[in-house]
Amino acid sequence: MQQYHGTERLAAKGWHVSKLIKRTLAIALAASVAGVVIYASTLPSVQKQFSGRRAKMLADGPVPVTAAPARIGDVPLYLEGVGTAKARNTVTVRPQVDGRLLSINFKEGQEVKRGDVLAKIDPATYQAQLDQAAAKKALDEAELANARRDLERYTKLGGNIIAQKTIDTQRALVDKLTAQIKLDDAAIANARAFLEYTTIAAPIDGRTGIRLVDEGNLVRASDAGIVVITELRPVSVLFTLPQQQLSQVHKAQAKGPVPVEALDGDGKSLDRGALQVVDNQVDQATGTVKMKAEFPNTNLQLWPGQFVNVRLLIDTLKEVVVIPTPAVQRGPNGTFAYVLQPEGRISQRPITVSLQTETQAVIAQGIGGTDQVITTGFGRLKDGARVTVAAPQGPQPAGPAETAKAEPRANLRTACAADVQKFCANVERRSEIRACLQTNAAQLSEACKAAATTGEADGKGRKDGMRKAEGDRKE
Repeated sequence: MQQYHGTERLAAKGWHVSKLIKRTLAIALAASVAGVVIYASTLPSVQKQFSGRRAKMLADGPVPVTAAPARIGDVPLYLEGVGTAKARNTVTVRPQVDGRLLSINFKEGQEVKRGDVLAKIDPATYQAQLDQAAAKKALDEAELANARRDLERYTKLGGNIIAQKTIDTQRALVDKLTAQIKLDDAAIANARAFLEYTTIAAPIDGRTGIRLVDEGNLVRASDAGIVVITELRPVSVLFTLPQQQLSQVHKAQAKGPVPVEALDGDGKSLDRGALQVVDNQVDQATGTVKMKAEFPNTNLQLWPGQFVNVRLLIDTLKEVVVIPTPAVQRGPNGTFAYVLQPEGRISQRPITVSLQTETQAVIAQGIGGTDQVITTGFGRLKDGARVTVAAPQGPQPAGPAETAKAEPRANLRTACAADVQKFCANVERRSEIRACLQTNAAQLSEACKAAATTGEADGKGRKDGMRKAEGDRKE
């Protein structure tokens, strides 16, 4: 009996070994077949056959492209340059007399008007000089009056009593004193002018800069100054253009004022003005012409010394055909564009471009205002090829499911807004707000209760649907 059981064990063990061998052979055979397939697929002839089929499939299928409609409109012609903003008037306010600076009557960066008092210098010395000149005049006037009376008496007595020489001498004295009075008047005017110079006023309208001297200092007429005033409204811009564009500027000036636009580095418009001056000579070193434009600068967009891009409007093309610049292609036979046909194919048309910028091209011939041109996908395009026009990319509208899902939330938020403010004003988290509303459910308004009931029903329905879907997937 024991021998019998041992025989059974040996037979079972042999059966397991044979099964393991068969399984190993099957795995080895499968690996060999996979290796043969991989090797065969890597052969050049096979790859060439597969690539040829793929290329044929791609060639027979429509080419995905994007298209843009041509339009008819007005296109402005601009000349562009680089310039620098400059104040139309800049004045350095300097003292015209020597003296101690009593007061500074302006703030740095203040807008001042012509005639506003900016500073005062000690006037004592100049007031004394004016008084001295006035007193000298009064003395000379008294002497002149006495000399005139003597001349009048000498003239009445005549030459029989008073010698003629005496009369002539007296008349000369009167003339001398008369001239002395005029000299005194000039001295008084000069002294008064020096006295007025002690009050320093703004010579122009503008903005003050940083003051150059402080109150209490001794200033002289030879000093650097007290402050610089810059006129900012309007402001000028100096720029240059190549000499080749000078004739176009002259033609534009012959038609009227030439509009000029100042742009920042990002192309944003800063201000609009007009061309004022074209320099009377070309800079031989650079081959450019200096020009000056004036801008209102109402909001102080331009600041003296600021670098700006300048754009001159010299002409406007009226009612021309315009297409995007990427649609313009160039080949051995010249410039052309692919035009979309109604049947979903394209035609290659030769075109004549009269003006081209970075974004748009003006077509003189070859395309009409109702055509659509291809703007991308040119690698596989040829005349007569079939294409599919891709839809413009943009935000897609929400589907019915998303809309239905969002409506209960919006209704609940709207209906319970007053209740949240009343019972849950200090609660911030959404989950805590829900718990607060459930706590005060008995005191909620009817609208909020109805919206909450609808939301719970919708949520329960969605949960049941999700559970059903999960059960179907498990089965």
